[in-house]
Amino acid sequence: CPKETHPEYAFIGRSNVGKSSLINALVNRKNLAKTSGKPGKTQLINHFKINESWFLVDLPGYGYASTSKTNREMFKDIINKYLLNRKNLICLFVLLDIRHTPQSIDLEFMERMGQEEIPFVMVFTKSDKISQTQINKNIKLYKTEMLKQWEYLSEIFITSSENKNGISEILKFIEEYNEGFNPTLIQ
Repeated sequence: CPKETHPEYAFIGRSNVGKSSLINALVNRKNLAKTSGKPGKTQLINHFKINESWFLVDLPGYGYASTSKTNREMFKDIINKYLLNRKNLICLFVLLDIRHTPQSIDLEFMERMGQEEIPFVMVFTKSDKISQTQINKNIKLYKTEMLKQWEYLSEIFITSSENKNGISEILKFIEEYNEGFNPTLIQ
């Protein structure tokens, strides 16, 4: 990992949630993050410096990955160490496929982030694949599930890498947090 002198925004989600496509849409490049039809493509923590002012951090996915159990445990360990120890991690973007109702693996992951006091937001991906009615229904289901454990919910973004919905909102969110970043506070 680079020195902790710039704010970092990490992106994580289950395998095949569309993380690489979203990252590419955020930076307006086709192949910065490698996309694949095969789950578990990202196998290391990748830092991308954006506009010389912040790092976009691409984390390996959690859940299914087409790799050995030993490697999956190694990914889990790497992710945990990063999330628990990185002082300049401003926000974790937890990606969720909007086409699916709440999955226990996602809910448990977000519950753990709350227990560890890791700031996160929910980013629903692939919104171009279903109707607005279904999007609203699934978000309501997520909110209902989350509010069983939480007093209030984090920010929610609805995105599509295909038609760029939600991309500018995420970038604006990052920009606003960058304005308040003071590297001397994390030393």
